[in-house]
Amino acid sequence: MSVQTDYKLRARSRPKHPNTWVFFEGEFARYHDVHIGPMTHALHYGTGCFEGIRAYWNDAREQLLLLQAPAHYERLHDSARILRMELPYSTEELVEITIELLRRNEFKTDAYVRPLVFKSVEQIGVQLHGLADSFLIYASPMGKYVETEGGIRCKVSSWRRLPDCAVPARAKVTGSYINSALAKSEALESGFDEAIVLTEGGHVSEGSAENLFLLKNGVFVTPPVTDDILEGITRGS
Repeated sequence: MSVQTDYKLRARSRPKHPNTWVFFEGEFARYHDVHIGPMTHALHYGTGCFEGIRAYWNDAREQLLLLQAPAHYERLHDSARILRMELPYSTEELVEITIELLRRNEFKTDAYVRPLVFKSVEQIGVQLHGLADSFLIYASPMGKYVETEGGIRCKVSSWRRLPDCAVPARAKVTGSYINSALAKSEALESGFDEAIVLTEGGHVSEGSAENLFLLKNGVFVTPPVTDDILEGITRGS
């Protein structure tokens, strides 16, 4: 499969996870030196938003190819605004920070980049406004999310997709992924590989962590945004 890439990064080796570089509160630091308090708001209430950006290692070029980072960071800006959070960097700055992070980690394998904006105040109480935010990016070696060689077995979940009028589906909100986790565990424990989640009205919405497509008469069709989906970057391609 041909994948268009936006940025090319040279890498040499794979570090041990505890010593990997992360970007936290405006600085590069080692993973094991970053500490988040037990009372952190996002830990208790799911008040954060994130992105999942893939980087693919190319043996022939000896390069790490970062996939559509600007589009991911634009969506992260949108998610943060919905949750009344401020992302303190432009899209261009975030891409440059990510490139530097991957350079420092020197991965020589496929990797996953996770930027996260979250309510970092340490206090009890449910709200979004008036609370301090924090921002981090970490990266980790990661292969395929789901092993797809030979196809996968899917189960229509008994759990329904959270409606957009309850939790905004267009935002990649940390707390909303309990919905995905329930569906995924149900599928795995039933002997399947993945869940297909329906809307409250019974329409196909999405998988636990991916958009769904059907090939019909030579054309790909996919659920509309009105069916409570997260508008995937790959879906848009």
